[in-house]
Amino acid sequence: MFTGVFYHPSFSRRSYLTQGTRLMDFPDAFAEIESPRLRIIESPPVDEMLLLKVHTEEHIERVKMDHLCSTAWHSAGGVVKAAEMVYNGELRNAFCYIGAGGHHAGRNYFWGYCCFNDVILAVQNLYDKYGEVKVAVIDTDAHHGDGTRELIELLDFKVLHFCICSTNHVSDDGLKIDVSYFDYSYREAVEMFFEKCLKFQPELVFWYFGHDTHVGDYGDTGLTVDDYVEMAFKIKQLSEEVCKGKLVVVLGGGSDPEIARNSTLAIIKVLLNLQ
Repeated sequence: MFTGVFYHPSFSRRSYLTQGTRLMDFPDAFAEIESPRLRIIESPPVDEMLLLKVHTEEHIERVKMDHLCSTAWHSAGGVVKAAEMVYNGELRNAFCYIGAGGHHAGRNYFWGYCCFNDVILAVQNLYDKYGEVKVAVIDTDAHHGDGTRELIELLDFKVLHFCICSTNHVSDDGLKIDVSYFDYSYREAVEMFFEKCLKFQPELVFWYFGHDTHVGDYGDTGLTVDDYVEMAFKIKQLSEEVCKGKLVVVLGGGSDPEIARNSTLAIIKVLLNLQ
C-alpha cells in the first residue's frame, strides 16, 4: 500500500504563512526519502461547489481578494483528495503539504494564516460521497482550531475533535475536547485521544500537525522533531488499531524552513515505516 504525499509547486513559491520561505527546500527535499511505496501527488484545486457547502459566498470572495490566499485552493484540494483516496483504499495513509492553513477558517471568517477549512471540506466531501463517515481529528498545532470546532457544530458532523492547546474543555456530548499543554504533557494528551478513539471507533483519523510548537518557532511549546516522531508512531498505531491505518496528516502552522523540512520528512518516514 502507498503513502501519498500531496504537494503543489505554488506552496514553495508563495505561502500565506511565510510568503514562500517555509517550504523553500521543496520539492527537492523529497529525494531524501527512498521508498517504492511513496507517491508524490500534485494537489488539485478544491471544487467551488464543495466550498459553498462549508463557507459563505462572502467568505470565498474575501479569500479571492486576499493575494496571500492564492495557494488556498490547492491547499484545500489536496486535503480533500488525500482523505478520499485514503478512505476508499487507494492509499494506506497520506501527508498533505499546504500553502495556506485551515483550522482558523470558520463559516464566514478566516484569520491566523488560514483561508479555507481543509479538514472540514474533506469531511464534507466524504459525507457527500459515502454517507456519514465517523472521523476523528487530533489538532497538535500550537493554537486552538476554532474554525474547525465551529464548523463541526454548524454542520452537525459526527466528528471527534481533540485539540491540544492552552485551555481545557469537554463538550456535553464528549466529542469536542480541548486539553491544555500547561496541565498535561503531549504524551499524556495523545494517550487521552487514543482512549477516546478506541471508544468512538472512527473510520478515518486526521492529524492536524503544526511545527509552530517546535523550540524556536513562533508558537514554541518546547517540542522537537523527536517529539513529533513519537507522536507520529502513536497516532499511526492508533489508526491501525481502529481504522485499518487510515490516517491523513495535514500540515498546519510553523514558519522555520529547517524545522519544516526535518519535521515533515520525519513524519512521512514514520508513515512509510522507515523510522
